[in-house]
Amino acid sequence: MANETLILYQILMFLSLPLVFENIWIFYAPWIFLLFWEYGNIANSKNGEIRYQAMQITDFHKLKTLKVTIANSIAEITFCRPRKLNSMNTLFWSELPSVLETLDREAAARVAIICANGEHFTAGMDLAIFEHMLSRFDGEPARRAEQLRLGILELQHVFNVIEKIRFPVIAAVQGACVGGGVDLVCATDIRFCTEDAFFVIKETELGITADVGTLQRLQHVMPSGLARELAYTSRPMKAAEALSCGFVNFVSKNHDQLMTHARNTAKDIAAHSPVAVHGTKLMLNYSRDHNVSDSLDYVATWQAGMLQAADMQEAFQAKKERRASKFEELYAHRSAIK
Repeated sequence: MANETLILYQILMFLSLPLVFENIWIFYAPWIFLLFWEYGNIANSKNGEIRYQAMQITDFHKLKTLKVTIANSIAEITFCRPRKLNSMNTLFWSELPSVLETLDREAAARVAIICANGEHFTAGMDLAIFEHMLSRFDGEPARRAEQLRLGILELQHVFNVIEKIRFPVIAAVQGACVGGGVDLVCATDIRFCTEDAFFVIKETELGITADVGTLQRLQHVMPSGLARELAYTSRPMKAAEALSCGFVNFVSKNHDQLMTHARNTAKDIAAHSPVAVHGTKLMLNYSRDHNVSDSLDYVATWQAGMLQAADMQEAFQAKKERRASKFEELYAHRSAIK
């Protein structure tokens, strides 16, 4: 029964996803390739199961789904499977959190840009993930449900990392951003896109309640009524609408202009005290989830410990001397129990 359900689901994915693309052949050719190629890789990925792995910065060259560069305290994390529409396969769900947590642990970046090669940002979650999750529909109902819940929490962790790391993350989106792609960009701090970009909450159309963060975060970055409409209808939201509702901050004419704007914004962020930037991100996220009174109390406690003279003195001295400020990096995190 699980295999029959998987086949029906894959057929539905195959037939429905091209509806969000204006030129159907742009979608079908790489998707056909993906169906045959990815199933050959499933056997090498523990049947679609996500495996997180400890990583060092020196391991970044071994990544299969991402390319990472670091320069001037700015990390660029690029999806590098354009022929497969940068779909989120099992390796992606392992590699992205490992990269972000490594950058944070080693204090290797003050800001990150998540971007993509190719015409499209991402077509969303790969079939291998669905196959593995559908395999959990067998067995005793309570234990089956418990396993499925753990699997969903595992996926949620991947994008929760974006909020928990100490530095801001910028999403630079071109073309399609579908399903899991929307989950991802909702968790980022800042979103830019090209004028041909569009965003689709595809899960509802496919008989699924989106469960990796879109429904929880989207209402905080756009009007609730619009978020509900997009979620209920699964209709594409184009760049102009995304800009008008505040979901994205800037729309570029092309990908080069998009990356220039993202890099300039990242440069501005990286020029500030990393302690101040970390505190600002932490307070914004905390205030989103708590009332004003609790949030004011929290920032007062933060300032009591983190408001030190060194960065303030450097900022004032740099302005006085009309030069760029030079702030010490955050310390790399070292476990207290290892």
